Amino acid sequence: MERMYRVLAFWTGIFAVLFFAGDMYSMALLFFAQTAILLALSYLNLSERVYIYIFGAYLTIFFVGFTYYSTFVLVPSFGGH
Repeated sequence: MERMYRVLAFWTGIFAVLFFAGDMYSMALLFFAQTAILLALSYLNLSERVYIYIFGAYLTIFFVGFTYYSTFVLVPSFGGH
């Protein structure tokens, strides 16, 4: 299970670099932080049950944050600036 957290850290790291290259610095910082947290968790050698609980909490926080952002913060637009 800890290897899957390293895989998640790898992909969040890839996205962080791409966001950084695209001048999206706040999103890149968020993904670099996720990369560091996931990588640190992968080396704790926790039980599989704890890893599943942590992943469930991670998904819950993401979905609540994304729903809040898309409902109250995002301003719909169709291209252009």
